[in-house]
Amino acid sequence: MKVFVTGGSGFLGHYVITGLVARGYDVVALARSPSAEAAVRALGAEPCAGDLVKMPQLADVLRGCDAVIHGAALFVMWAPAEEFEKANVAATDHLLREAAAAGIKSFVQIGAGAVVMGDPKDMSGVTEDGAELTFPKWAPYIASKARAEKLVLAANTATMRTSVVRPPMIWGAGMPTLDHMVANVEAKQFRWPGSGMQKMSTGHAANVAEAAILAVENAPGGKSYFVSDGEDRSLKEVITALLATRNITPGPASAPLGVARIMARAMEFIWSIFSLQGEPPLTLQMLRLVGSTFTVNDGLARRELKYRPVITWQQGLAAMQSSQ
Repeated sequence: MKVFVTGGSGFLGHYVITGLVARGYDVVALARSPSAEAAVRALGAEPCAGDLVKMPQLADVLRGCDAVIHGAALFVMWAPAEEFEKANVAATDHLLREAAAAGIKSFVQIGAGAVVMGDPKDMSGVTEDGAELTFPKWAPYIASKARAEKLVLAANTATMRTSVVRPPMIWGAGMPTLDHMVANVEAKQFRWPGSGMQKMSTGHAANVAEAAILAVENAPGGKSYFVSDGEDRSLKEVITALLATRNITPGPASAPLGVARIMARAMEFIWSIFSLQGEPPLTLQMLRLVGSTFTVNDGLARRELKYRPVITWQQGLAAMQSSQ
């Protein structure tokens, strides 16, 4: 089987390609630059130069493939809503149409557990049938991923099975969000939202990649699947352990959630008014992702995809430590 992968040169894409190659699949990976081409080639994939939105002949490339794993996405906490729509929604729509025209048999999108997050509240043991997609205007990343997932599931047919894998926070060696955490701690801008004891599910990149590959192989189509490491931890435990792999210790300073929301709104206002570069230290979207308990139940993925985590929390942390 030959699999077409988007986002292959990124953090998660590295694990997806590695997992596919280890299974003996032929992999074609979209690459937007010479450095991206070199990165996917080094992993054992055949690079395909191009931009997902600007490739009118994408169907010709896809025609030699059997499946698609769509991992490319804009994942930042601060950007214009139209950028999220273009990268996460329009690109997915284009790829779906081209994949159907090319006769792709299985299409798997790597989505986000956050697509069911609406107004801030604790959500524990969330299942696929226990929460609906949300489209908050103040969280353009979450809203765009929800719209993209809706497109993917609507494209399911008898000839092209479409599925979505929904991970919570993705972590592992090479995770770019850790760089932001380290920068905030070193700039003395880091604060624990609330008590920091809110529970969260996590998904190591290798486990998320495993779930996506299993979805290609086993998913019946037309469904979304939460995936996780199988253990939930507090925000403090997760962030402290991740920062420790860089020999960084976060301080004890915290901010009540109500105060944190005021701070986030103020920062967003300042960044908008003065068109400041980079991301604000805190945004409403970021606060929604980590400010309240959010844990998922991945039982459906275990039953239908035969999913099991391939790396443990301890193994993942050890790998991150040794990669420094």
